[in-house]
Amino acid sequence: MNAAVRAVVRMGIYVGAKVYFVHEGYQGMVDGGDNIKEASWESVSSMLQVGGTVIGSARCKEFRAREGRLKAAYNLVQRGITNLCVIGGDGSLTGANLFREEWSSLLEDLLQQGLIDSEAVQKYSALHIVGMVGSIDNDFCGTDMTIGTDSALHRIIEVVDAIMTTAQSHQRTFVLEVMGRHCGYLALVSALACGADWVFIPEMPPEDGWEEQMCQKLSECRSRGSRLNIILVAEGAIDRHGKPITSSTVKDLVVRCLGFDTRVTILGHVQRGGTPSAFDRILASRMGVEAVLALLETTANTPACVVSLCGNQAVRLPLMECVQMVGGHWRRSKSFENNLNTYKLLAHRKPDSFNVAVLNVGAPAAGMNAAVRAAVRVGISEGHTMFAVSDGFEGFYKGQVQCSCSVTSLGHNHITLPAKHIDKIAEQMRANNINALLVIGGFEAYLGLLDLLAARGEHDEFCVPLCMLPATISNNVPGTDLSIGADTALNAIVETCDRIKQSASGTKRRVFIIETMGGYCGYLASVGGLAAGADAAYIYEEPFDIRDLQANVEHLTEKMKTSIQRGLVLRNENSNDNYTTDFIYQLYSEEGRGVFDCRKNVLGHMQQGGAPSPFDRNFGTKIAAKAMQWISKKLKESYRQGRVFANTEDSCCLLGMRRRALVFQPVVQLKDQTDFVHRIPKEQWWLKLRPLMKILAKYKTSYDVSDSGQLEHVVRNRPKEADTSTL
Repeated sequence: MNAAVRAVVRMGIYVGAKVYFVHEGYQGMVDGGDNIKEASWESVSSMLQVGGTVIGSARCKEFRAREGRLKAAYNLVQRGITNLCVIGGDGSLTGANLFREEWSSLLEDLLQQGLIDSEAVQKYSALHIVGMVGSIDNDFCGTDMTIGTDSALHRIIEVVDAIMTTAQSHQRTFVLEVMGRHCGYLALVSALACGADWVFIPEMPPEDGWEEQMCQKLSECRSRGSRLNIILVAEGAIDRHGKPITSSTVKDLVVRCLGFDTRVTILGHVQRGGTPSAFDRILASRMGVEAVLALLETTANTPACVVSLCGNQAVRLPLMECVQMVGGHWRRSKSFENNLNTYKLLAHRKPDSFNVAVLNVGAPAAGMNAAVRAAVRVGISEGHTMFAVSDGFEGFYKGQVQCSCSVTSLGHNHITLPAKHIDKIAEQMRANNINALLVIGGFEAYLGLLDLLAARGEHDEFCVPLCMLPATISNNVPGTDLSIGADTALNAIVETCDRIKQSASGTKRRVFIIETMGGYCGYLASVGGLAAGADAAYIYEEPFDIRDLQANVEHLTEKMKTSIQRGLVLRNENSNDNYTTDFIYQLYSEEGRGVFDCRKNVLGHMQQGGAPSPFDRNFGTKIAAKAMQWISKKLKESYRQGRVFANTEDSCCLLGMRRRALVFQPVVQLKDQTDFVHRIPKEQWWLKLRPLMKILAKYKTSYDVSDSGQLEHVVRNRPKEADTSTL
């Protein structure tokens, strides 16, 4: 929430508005006084890394009564406030909408009581409201992700990862209870991310007899050599008859029927706390700016709206349309439905049909294992025989191909491309009767797929469905807004920047110069800078010269003379051949002499390591499952006279996220969109976020609103009833 508060304050000041904090939620609005204070630029400094909200939040019984809302209206009119940005759940937003609808009558009451005059009634005749949804449950219709959900998933996955080590050691079964009284999003996504054996969510109660099915599944897992079982339970889970399914009930069942050593862990309010994730900071910052733009564009006839995210695009939705759909489980977002479908997909198996190979290509990216696991399991569930190729294309031509039902790591090789060894790779395709290929990797994987496509004229073995999943921390693959691994790298950068800034907490005026990876792609530096609250981010895509560097130094010097004590500057590793990290460090040190001192830090390969973030695990799982479904469809379409033959452009595709949707794009069509010299796409969506980073760092710059959200209506999606209990 703090990132949203910061963005609203700074964007508000940027557009010339007077911005106020209302401390302690509606209670502060009702009580007035010092609870409503004007905000300054500096008042939101150093808060991005702080969890919760620094302006406080409180439930307010008084605001539910008209008398309380009358007091709140008086307090706002006294300060000339007619625009409200509300961050909360459906209760807070419903209250805000009621307040807006009553506004005219509340002003009339205040006029009759002599508390305001007729001039004030006319001047402040309309109250405009924009909402941002802050909820760890992700239970609000119309948005794919609410502010706080990703951070809560981080807390859950950290605990699950830690528990799995002790469960493995002691051959235990763990039952974990997570939050979600009415929404099972946290439980569902956590189950996908950690590979849980069973999950209970309120949306889809298990069928009668689930007790026997679950125990049989757990027993089968142990008989296959697994040393642990993980069961996730949403706190609001119920059976078909509305009877609660609790973590203790599940534990007692496992102990009684199977005799397994079983423990219960209830995560509780741990899920609400901690440092916000990079995704949440970026989401909240984008939504905060969007909220201010929405308020600027409102008229007396504009309905109250919420700003949210659909795919990778900001949207505005009528507030009450969203709230009114809270009555049934079918209100869930497209994101929830996609997760549910992926989960169900991993639970069923069809008869054997085709041979499909999976390989990783290029540098490692966190989340690749999740993608491989999902691809293998969905492939098996689709009836295919799955083959694992170790060490990329080098392992392929050397014959490191094996049939596998449980692949954990395939290894990488980002030097070898297939063109030099195309004959040997074709030989391996023929020897193992490979009918389709799934390649997971970065720019090297993209180049490799183009090589295989070009070889179709000479080798029929490559006339099979070929699919690529983008997986690289650099996020430099054309045809997709996001790549597997980029979110984990962003979190590594943001966590390190938080620690580096904290190290200067006892030091007067210090600027840190941080170098990030990414090749020629400035995604990590730019989006990491936005999430970490950087003052500048130097990248190849936005050329800079000595005058720009000088202007940045002068800007920081001016800020340091006020109350800002720490500065942060990010530089992409290949942003400029001459203006190196050392050069920029020395320039800042010299020009800032007497005002601030400098330190530099090269983050290096720590950006490639670490446990995958929940987003990357979930994203990898979902797109791998979708890719395998596409492969199955293409195999059926191209199977003729006892063999698979696919040589059309659309049989060699990259699966990427484009704005709102996952899209299969023929790789041959992506060639025109690619800068092959610098290994980046010619157009990159995140460049539109760079002015936002500058605005939040107090630069005077223009902001392109052409891509801002437009008011849309909520589309109702009713998922089909199905049993989703087993994975």
